[in-house]
Amino acid sequence: MAATTEKLSALKPAVAALDQISESEKNGFINLVSRYLSGEAEHVEWSKIQTPTDEIVVPYDTLTPLSDDPAETKSLLDKLVVLKLNGGLGTTMGCTGPKSVIEVRNGLTFLDLIVMQIENLNNKYGCKVPLLLMNSFNTHDDTLKIVEKYTNSNIEIHTFNQSQYPRLVVEDYLPLPSKGHAGKDGWYPPGHGDVFPSLKNSGKLDALLSQGKEYVFVANSDNLGAVVDLSILEILSHLIRNKNEYCMEVTPKTLADVKGGTLISYEGKVQLLEIAQVPDEHVGEFKSIEKFKIFNTNNLWVNLNAIKRLVEADALKMEIIPNPKEVDGIKVLQLETAAGAAIKFFDKAIGINVPRSRFLPVKATSDLLLVQSDLYTVVDGYVIRNEARKNPQNPSIELGPEFKKVGDFLSRFKSIPSIIDLDSLKVAGNVWFGVGIKLKGKVTITAGEKLEIPDGSVIENKDIKGPADL
Repeated sequence: MAATTEKLSALKPAVAALDQISESEKNGFINLVSRYLSGEAEHVEWSKIQTPTDEIVVPYDTLTPLSDDPAETKSLLDKLVVLKLNGGLGTTMGCTGPKSVIEVRNGLTFLDLIVMQIENLNNKYGCKVPLLLMNSFNTHDDTLKIVEKYTNSNIEIHTFNQSQYPRLVVEDYLPLPSKGHAGKDGWYPPGHGDVFPSLKNSGKLDALLSQGKEYVFVANSDNLGAVVDLSILEILSHLIRNKNEYCMEVTPKTLADVKGGTLISYEGKVQLLEIAQVPDEHVGEFKSIEKFKIFNTNNLWVNLNAIKRLVEADALKMEIIPNPKEVDGIKVLQLETAAGAAIKFFDKAIGINVPRSRFLPVKATSDLLLVQSDLYTVVDGYVIRNEARKNPQNPSIELGPEFKKVGDFLSRFKSIPSIIDLDSLKVAGNVWFGVGIKLKGKVTITAGEKLEIPDGSVIENKDIKGPADL
């Protein structure tokens, strides 16, 4: 305890001297570090975990359908705010700037599609659903330039920044910027759990409440499945009727999602269980899709008044996620929180078990291949799955490092192959695809030398290692 007090007494004046951030950011950061140093990590007692009932994780198909009355639809939409988490850069895919401006298909970016969806609803129902973008200091300037192109759209777009916290030097727990690292690499955005205080500190929360808004729908900007359409109004209607302050959309887990957080009942409350909280001897059980059948999509619905109440009471003590990094050979720590972990602090919080179509994230070029292929079409900003695909699951796709960056990915495909009948694809090495190719069943392509797949090839259940196998 004495060591903790000592570290904090050195940290506080060092943070106070940082003039790049606001008082609320300084306080938030000190609060986070002191919680971390006090070791308040919550351990889950495995024997107390219970599977949530249908009252806590509500099956989507039991929701009451909406009436056909456009006035009722409009009154629901008038209570809604859409917030997209827009703090991420496209660096993993070799892009600079916000990830939301990567082209998904037909020249349209994630942001274009989101704006089209909301604008459609506003035009059709005469409502004013606003779009909020939570940026980080990494994406703020670029996003402001990008949203100018929507000036004449029928949609109000607001941007605000999440907090900017200094990275902590592991050796002495002092802020990296106070040691001469004044550039961007001295700072970090503290995870999307920061959405709640940042919404309040930016003044956006009070402004929305004064306009009569009641619920915010929060989703990652790269999740093409988190669409804003009439089907989600059944969720909103359910929450308003039952006074649920928080709702997490969960969806059935497949073998691709075994590391995703899941909802549990714990000591009478609904709670998010992440793999990091699982005792080592139970990790296998956690990953099983038999016991834990659902996972968190990070599509969240939250009551705005409840956010205000809990932030003002400083009651949102989400689990801290320590994220170790290295800057110029110096070991540093980022302390982060996740928005899903806030579920246990809200009254009458629930999950809703939604169709898998609500979860279509693009984290890598392999995901981009899926959404640019004939598996999907885009209509009015909505990414719609091709009904010709009989298998409800998408093909699993693994592309080698040669395809990791978007620029390389695009140059190696003259056109995206047809994958309606594909089960799995693994590509490794110097492979180039021609036009009009069809891939079916299980396909593996491994190249040592340069391998060009000719135009019009149909490859079904094949393991290709060279031109002779074609």
